[in-house]
Amino acid sequence: MNDATPDTPQVGFNDLLRFLLEVFAIVTLGIFGFVAFELPWPGVLLGIGLPLAAILLWALFRSPKAVFRVDPFVKALVEIAVFSSAAIAWWVMGQPVIAVVFAVVAAVSGVINGRREFR
Repeated sequence: MNDATPDTPQVGFNDLLRFLLEVFAIVTLGIFGFVAFELPWPGVLLGIGLPLAAILLWALFRSPKAVFRVDPFVKALVEIAVFSSAAIAWWVMGQPVIAVVFAVVAAVSGVINGRREFR
């Protein structure tokens, strides 16, 4: 007997990984804003503004309950923009290993998710 109804989403490993990647990207953009720019201005503004912009983009276009229903290609572009900006931020902060590992993990997870979305 299966307790899950057809409307109940199944959460798998890649879904959890994607959530952690999203949180990591948002935290990264906050760190980047505070570390890479002079404080108090523009560091504080970017340290708060960059994560908020990423959250807004994700909420509008990419989240499961997105405000706008868009084509999967637009979803992919938003995801690429957020994740690549986080990878670039690590690179600019002098952490190329973190940047490359994050970019590779995000890309593989994105491909797996994209294949699932196009089924």
